[in-house]
Formats: sequence, C-alpha cells, structure tokens
Amino acid sequence: MGPNRVWLKNTNEPGLCLTRSFGDAIAQSVGCNSQPEISEYNLKPDDKCLIVASDGIWTFMSNEDVASVIYPFYLKQDAEGAAEQLMRVANRTW
Repeated sequence: MGPNRVWLKNTNEPGLCLTRSFGDAIAQSVGCNSQPEISEYNLKPDDKCLIVASDGIWTFMSNEDVASVIYPFYLKQDAEGAAEQLMRVANRTW
C-alpha cells in the first residue's frame, strides 16, 4: 500500500520514500542511492513555469491537477501562494 519505502531492518525507521533520500546517510546504509538523479531540459518560450516537487505531490496529483491548482496563482505571479495551495490540496487528497 502506498509508495515503496526504505526501512531499517527490524525497525520502523526511516520509512523513507525513495525520492526523498538525497544525502540521507541512514537510507544509504540500507542500500538506497542518496545521489539525486539530475535531468536537464531546455525551456521553450511557451513554457510558463517549472514545478519541482517530490512524491508527496506526484503520488496524489496528476500533472493536470497540479496545473489547475497553480494556474490562478501564476496569473497573480504568486509562487508562494501556489506552493502553499499545492501542499494543502495534496495533503487533503492523501
């Protein structure tokens, strides 16, 4: 149930989703790669924003859901408000 997690043997720690493990020495000690995967994209003039989020967002929301939440904030140039609302919606969806 839910996303795959990394657990220490015989304990409930850290229970870490794999995408949240960058730099995490405990998760690395049980075989999780703590080095982030890095991708490069060339932004185009039609691109309006870039959303960087963890599985806390993407597990519960589609690209379309995220876009519909942030669009009103994009129009107001309110990135902080968009991030706050995105977190609230993902949390409710969870």
